[in-house]
Amino acid sequence: MCGIAGIASSDLDGTGQGGAEPVVARMTAALAHRGPDAEGLWRGSKVVLGHRRLSIIDLDPASNQPFHSADRRYVISYNGEIYNFRQLRESLSQHRFRTKSDTEVLLAAWTEWGEECLHRLEGMFAFAVWDVQRQELSIARDRFGIKPLYYHVEDGRILFSSEVRSLLASGLVPRKLDEAALCDHLRHGAVHAPATIVQGVRMLLPGHLLRWSADEVRTERWWNPVSTANAAASDLDAGQVRREVRDRFSRAVEKRMVADVPFGAFLSGGIDSSAVVGAMAQATRARVHTFTVTFDEAAFSEARFAQLIAKKFGTKHTEVRLRPEDMLRMLPEALADMDHPSADGPNTWVVSKMTKEAGISMALSGLGGDEVFAGYEVFKRSVALLRKKGITAIPRPLRALIGLAVKSRRSGAAGWKAAELLKLPAWEVADTYPLARLAFSDPELRTLLAVPLRPDAVAADVRAWMGPMGGSRLEPLSQVSVAELTTYLPDVLLRDTDQMAMAHALEVRTPFLDHDLTSFVLGVPDAIKYPHTPKKLLTDALDDLLPREVTHRPKMGFTLPWDHWMREQLRSFCESRMTTLALRPQFHASGVNALWQRFLTGDPAVTWSRVWMLVVLEEWMHANAID
Repeated sequence: MCGIAGIASSDLDGTGQGGAEPVVARMTAALAHRGPDAEGLWRGSKVVLGHRRLSIIDLDPASNQPFHSADRRYVISYNGEIYNFRQLRESLSQHRFRTKSDTEVLLAAWTEWGEECLHRLEGMFAFAVWDVQRQELSIARDRFGIKPLYYHVEDGRILFSSEVRSLLASGLVPRKLDEAALCDHLRHGAVHAPATIVQGVRMLLPGHLLRWSADEVRTERWWNPVSTANAAASDLDAGQVRREVRDRFSRAVEKRMVADVPFGAFLSGGIDSSAVVGAMAQATRARVHTFTVTFDEAAFSEARFAQLIAKKFGTKHTEVRLRPEDMLRMLPEALADMDHPSADGPNTWVVSKMTKEAGISMALSGLGGDEVFAGYEVFKRSVALLRKKGITAIPRPLRALIGLAVKSRRSGAAGWKAAELLKLPAWEVADTYPLARLAFSDPELRTLLAVPLRPDAVAADVRAWMGPMGGSRLEPLSQVSVAELTTYLPDVLLRDTDQMAMAHALEVRTPFLDHDLTSFVLGVPDAIKYPHTPKKLLTDALDDLLPREVTHRPKMGFTLPWDHWMREQLRSFCESRMTTLALRPQFHASGVNALWQRFLTGDPAVTWSRVWMLVVLEEWMHANAID
């Protein structure tokens, strides 16, 4: 787990900013928090590769990067973990290995099979390989986008890095706001890849490969969740499906327990984290180190459920108490560590900080369980709307009038979302899912933004997945999973987890995003996956592993008092950011100021989260000098 950066150009000496090597040195220096254990820089005729290392597998300095192939033809800078590297090493017995690292195995696999090796990799990764012979740079990203990779192309050169701020540190990337991405950010709370909030900075999409040469830059998809959905799963009975899920999940967890540093697991006491801990305990004789963040408020604390799981599996359990004032005290540092603006990022930052301070360098997480096993309310709503799609036979003008009436009687997001729903041409997943994830409606955005509204990138992408990409062939719950796996998961959850965990040099592994497991579950019929309650397939498959107190507990969650803070302790901070945001030419000052005043006066339609999104956006743009 590391940070990578580099530049490729047919004229490295004409790079400016003091030369190509100082440029990459500045970029890797900006990634120091991601890799505190070692740093490296290598220059070729048209490329400079940089690396910051967080040592997790094979701590020997011989595995430091950039790393050369034995024949010196290839050089790699790599971020991530290849979980099946030992098996791949056996398949590459003709290669003489100098280290015990997965880095060397990955490079040998590229040397042997080229880009076809990507299909053999099990893990999370973002890497760049320079081919000395062909003078070509290849950049690849894992299937789900667990590890990030940003790039900027201009004047025949490419810069790439694990973080946006690293690209900005190069001095070669204009600090300009992307206005189309701004619309997306306000709609969904995050910019949808491949765009970023910075103009000209792109994110390599999950499951994609980019190739650069002096003549061209081209990208191609090497994996997608729809085409790899396991059709054979629909031919199995419920018992066979449960056994397959159990076996594949157990293997996914065991593969992610390879490390040469202390590691553990997040344990909230919920179904997903409890399942991960249970599978870890079954895979090792050593005591699993678990930890949970607890709160003083008993009504919200999940501590007793975490304690129940810790006792059942005999873990070494650590509880870290988080008080609201602790979060408030650490907030400035959390915001300063943010690589891309995120309203939810500070929560992840605090949990990661406490995990690292507990002596953990790598932790397994239950992230992805809801997206794969239909755990969110959006799954239930999407299926319910499909069953009621006969309503769309009513003429749209009449439905629009009904929507206006509903909106007038229901305040907040529920009202305007119901009205927008009734205006939709159809109630297929491709139509209803993007609406479910909206934070601001287009009419609201017109009062806030002084720039033309661009089309909804998330909506367009979901329509593409359900249309030309063939997602509509899957059952409805799997369609929603595909939408989640290609939008909300990489745009919000994975990006937040990576940027905030790596701010503390903490590696997070996600067994639920094992592609063998996910591809199988996407092929499972809805009747087995979700007969009547969320994640029923998962709890049935792990029936003897998880106690009923966990599988049948009500859904809980602790909400820090943001609403109160923003009116009291954080009022000055928020007000100054909203005032500055209102002065930006992309915004209507009247709209921004009115939204803030409505929040202060307690308008129920203006929740704290919608205002906080704007506050964090302005804080990030100011901190990073974005024009």
